[in-house]
Amino acid sequence: MYSYNRTEWGLSGGVITPAVKNLLIANGAGFVLSLLFGNGFFYFFGLVPKLAIFRLHIWQFVTYLFVHGGILHIVINMYVLWIFGCEVERMWGTKVFYKYYFITGVGAGLFHSLITPNSIVPTVGASGAIMGVLTAFAVLFPNREITMLLFFVFPVRMRAKTLALVFAAFSLFSGAAGSRDGVAHFAHLGGMVIGYIYMKRYSSFTVIFDKLRQLKRKHRMRVQREKEVDLEKLRRMVDSILDKANEIGMENLSREEKRFLKHASKILNREK
Repeated sequence: MYSYNRTEWGLSGGVITPAVKNLLIANGAGFVLSLLFGNGFFYFFGLVPKLAIFRLHIWQFVTYLFVHGGILHIVINMYVLWIFGCEVERMWGTKVFYKYYFITGVGAGLFHSLITPNSIVPTVGASGAIMGVLTAFAVLFPNREITMLLFFVFPVRMRAKTLALVFAAFSLFSGAAGSRDGVAHFAHLGGMVIGYIYMKRYSSFTVIFDKLRQLKRKHRMRVQREKEVDLEKLRRMVDSILDKANEIGMENLSREEKRFLKHASKILNREK
């Protein structure tokens, strides 16, 4: 449905990254299991808002991400995850990507459930998390051009930030209008909103942590400089006492001077 337009990649997301690879495998396994176990699998592992909220089936906020309603559903989701997720994971690293993916996925499920708390219809699919990944891509690479095949036929080219805004607007309008197309539009919108908020807050926290690290580094450097100054003073005092010992003999030094030399020797030896 989408193609990622980059010279060295052509129409793909490039070499697959670890987290994206594992998510593709996990989603594939979930899809096979749903075919084997039928409707009961969807009601137990899909997200049923009424069960998740009122009967505390809280595992569904995670497991629904790995259940899909059909071959086209999973193929499109996994393709979009590949072409956008790989680039985001390369930027952030695998650990941060996993964290973001599940925060947006779980957040999308919560968003949908809070709006439709009495629904007994299972919501399935990784679309909420993937819309979060699309949002991250649009924030990281706002001017990257994407070619979307409208109705799988007509190529429409737009920047990543425009594509994300179009999806957000469509999800908001469709959800608010009560669309009966069987798509959890508010889950899609929730994944995008939570992803955007998380990225902005994470960016703010990163700035704060960078400042704290700089202050800590400056403190260590100041302590090290003060330590070097103290050591230099100690060496000068030791040299002064040793010069005196050369003149009058070590045995004629005072008890305090001998004790000082012994103590200073231990300190200077530790610093070597």
